[in-house]
Amino acid sequence: METLLKDQKMKTRDLNKYGIIDSKVHWNLSSEELQAITVEKGMGRETANGTLAINTGKFTGRSPQDRFLVKDDYTKDRVWWGKTNKGISPENFDYLQGEIEKYLSGKEIFARDGFVCADPKYRMGVRTITEYPWSNMFIYNMFLRPTPEELENFEEEWLVLCAPGYECPEPAKYGLRQGNFSILNFTKKIALVGGSAYTGEMKKGIFSALNMILPVDKNVLPMHCSANVGEDGETAIFFGLSGTGKTTLSADPDRKLIGDDEHGWTAENRIFNFEGGCYAKVIDLTEEKEPDIYRAIKPGAILENVIFKDNGEVDYMDSSITQNTRVSYPIYHIDNIQQPSYADNPKNIFFLTCDAFGVLPPVSKLTPGQAAYHFISGYTAKVAGTEAGITEPVPSFSACFGEPFMPLHPTKYAEMLSKKMQEAGVNVWLLNTGWSGGPYGVGSRIKLKYTRAMITAILNGELDNVDYEQHPIFGLNMPKYIPNVPTEMLDPMNTWLQKGAYISKAIQLAHSFHLNFEKFASEASNEIIEGGPLIDEHHHLGDHV
Repeated sequence: METLLKDQKMKTRDLNKYGIIDSKVHWNLSSEELQAITVEKGMGRETANGTLAINTGKFTGRSPQDRFLVKDDYTKDRVWWGKTNKGISPENFDYLQGEIEKYLSGKEIFARDGFVCADPKYRMGVRTITEYPWSNMFIYNMFLRPTPEELENFEEEWLVLCAPGYECPEPAKYGLRQGNFSILNFTKKIALVGGSAYTGEMKKGIFSALNMILPVDKNVLPMHCSANVGEDGETAIFFGLSGTGKTTLSADPDRKLIGDDEHGWTAENRIFNFEGGCYAKVIDLTEEKEPDIYRAIKPGAILENVIFKDNGEVDYMDSSITQNTRVSYPIYHIDNIQQPSYADNPKNIFFLTCDAFGVLPPVSKLTPGQAAYHFISGYTAKVAGTEAGITEPVPSFSACFGEPFMPLHPTKYAEMLSKKMQEAGVNVWLLNTGWSGGPYGVGSRIKLKYTRAMITAILNGELDNVDYEQHPIFGLNMPKYIPNVPTEMLDPMNTWLQKGAYISKAIQLAHSFHLNFEKFASEASNEIIEGGPLIDEHHHLGDHV
């Protein structure tokens, strides 16, 4: 009898109020059902261990140039408009929304209700309507899963409409660059994804929305970071761009994972996960290097754009579709997690950078001004070994370690971070997970075991009372001793054969920092500006050598 009532209740939930007419809607199906439908429709296949593998088609990553925010009364004076945040008119949005609704009408489609923000005080309901069954399964993995009771009275605050099969036939006429688009409308609280099946567009669309709503309306700092908590109840936060170790270093057998990518920091000093799952890169994945991620790839997970071996197993080394091969899985596929996904008392923040120039110290302690400066800079270096003829690393800066998802000016987030750090008495550390002893091609990558030893020493308070020395060019405070780490590597100049070569490379990188920071300087306080490198290439270095 109860199932009958439930079925009737589901039937009354049609989508007419969204302008989607005569469609066959599947509400809140389980992962197993969605996987079975995906395989049955020929839209995916199962690996040897029963994990679903799908192909996202033309787009194997986000398309940042096709991301827009509706420019209206809510956004026009708040958003940092420019290359990252491009405006589109409310009229063009309404047209595209109508087109997607018509496109989804009459089709078999999939609807799901979920939450984002694990802290009950900030929790937000999101209803997602997808054309594909596996897009819906991705949302099950990545958003917070409501209980049956919560589903009965569910009301969404935001709506996501995802139609990979719809492409706008006349993009230029409606303010688009090409047929695909990802658009946020803060007034209507709707995210539209058209023409791209890459699942990360939905995840990062809602992340971008929270990056506006939380600081503007709720006094919560949104962060592109991972976080974990120790038995002592102290939380650690890891910021970093792709490839710097954010997922790897937050997975620590002695600490509980809060989340691996998106968090908020509240006025009550709580760190909460936005999500209910993980979305990890799997290129070159091995069980030895990333045991947690490797073991999480089991039924319920979704692999994207991977290549199979003849025996039905995945060849993680094969990047022939894309370097950006990925897996999404619900966070409960990881053993050692914090439940629910939040914790208090942040004590240490790590900014991770993979410095392929071999210039930055393996670890340094930042002043509040330096912390804000390095946060706004969001530095890492891309190793250029993948392209023929390029041997030099390339500096890469992404404001707040997440510029593509930040609607406000980066200094807004940096000032919130500075204030919170000072109020909570947090230590901030810059960790170089890249090269030592010379740049990429000459030096070697800093061993993971040393980076882990540095983090452990910091979390245990063992660097509270050691001596520090100041880096002559970057002004960073470098510890002179860390247990279980070779002392000679703590000052990077010691590890280079030629001191002069080190200094000129360090000045070159310092100059890149200064050039990048020019676009933020007008909005930044003196304290933040003074947190940058002490030297530019115009200065004479003779006194320091």
